[in-house]
Amino acid sequence: MVNLRSPRFLVLYAFQFLVLVQIQVSCYQYKVGDLDAWGIPTSANPQVYTYWSKYHTLKIGDSLLFLYPPSQDSVIQVTRENYNSCNLTDPILYMNNGNSLFNITAYGDFYFTSGVQGHCQKKQKLHISVPGNGSASAYSPSYGPSALPDTAPSYPTVFGSIPLPPSSSPLNRFSILLSFIIGAGIWAIIM
Repeated sequence: MVNLRSPRFLVLYAFQFLVLVQIQVSCYQYKVGDLDAWGIPTSANPQVYTYWSKYHTLKIGDSLLFLYPPSQDSVIQVTRENYNSCNLTDPILYMNNGNSLFNITAYGDFYFTSGVQGHCQKKQKLHISVPGNGSASAYSPSYGPSALPDTAPSYPTVFGSIPLPPSSSPLNRFSILLSFIIGAGIWAIIM
């Protein structure tokens, strides 16, 4: 009879666990605006949030990081109507610490703007959409995506990672099958 607590099986279990953990970590933290901090777009880069959003695909589990001087700005989540009219009253979420993190935990549309009067009218706002299929786009309706060039910015866009929530996607089922096959191969080699 096989002893499931033998060192060989413990090594096999540890390896399978590590493979599964590595496969599951695939969510990212994105800095809104990449190299530009959260602020009023400059005349040199008036479409910063449009460019940024065109080149990012967001999904549940990802996070948006808004960086700004806390004494000069803030970020608020608002309704679609308040976003379109730049109405800053009754925000859904108010963040003002200069290092604001928004975790994407649900499907749907999310609207952000500066909490400072006049900044929204100067195009300091962002709209992201997370559809039910797990992919998303983020964009600012001030400028249509068709008006943007087809080349991506040449700087990195990912600033860290966070764990992915459990799901039963086909990729995850494949990952489990793959780890089982690898584990069985290692078990056959050690036995």
